[in-house]
Amino acid sequence: MPISTHTLSFRLRIARTRADLLAACQVRADSYGRHLPHLRPVFEVPDTLDLRPDTTVFLCVDKATNQPVGTARVQINTHGPLLIEESVSVPPSMRDEARVEITRLAVATGADPLVKLALMKAMYLYCMAAQVRWMVIGARSEALIRQYRRLGFADMHEDGRQVPLKHAGHVPHSVLNFDLTTARRCWLASRHPMYDFTFDSAHRDIELFTMAPALDVQAQPMEELEALAA
Repeated sequence: MPISTHTLSFRLRIARTRADLLAACQVRADSYGRHLPHLRPVFEVPDTLDLRPDTTVFLCVDKATNQPVGTARVQINTHGPLLIEESVSVPPSMRDEARVEITRLAVATGADPLVKLALMKAMYLYCMAAQVRWMVIGARSEALIRQYRRLGFADMHEDGRQVPLKHAGHVPHSVLNFDLTTARRCWLASRHPMYDFTFDSAHRDIELFTMAPALDVQAQPMEELEALAA
């Protein structure tokens, strides 16, 4: 059957300008700063990983207000180990496979509930286009860990131990991974909302391969952020 087309209250694109990346940092700082206020200044500016060629930052912008409402970051291991691999060892079954780490996933308070689903869909489609098999993520709270397990993530270590992550202020996290080749079957079997949202719905507001900036402002070159990230 043909899939249905849906309109979202926001646009989701890849951050391509200085304004885009600073908007993503705004969402990060507001989201993480509520729980980790001492790290808020860290999230307010881009870091060196944001500017690497193996990193992609996604940004959601509300159509009505033109304000940033969600963001996430994907690093692919094409140029070396993932950031999380400074703190944990990848199992042998994953070492020869393309893999990504998801970091800086944040949604603004009061944002459309579909923002998080849209970010997950965008990251899944992006990984499929890049022929990535494994997705890795660190999760701190039990509620978040349960959400990822519902998606199909599993503890990367059999004992389920939490690991202090160097790139997350040495705060202990559970490290989870997900074999993306099983996503469609997993989401269908569990009747997860991601199945219909990803496979049975077309969202023209999710634009991964456009060169347009996410924000409707005069674009500024991404290179200008190098001084901030240094």
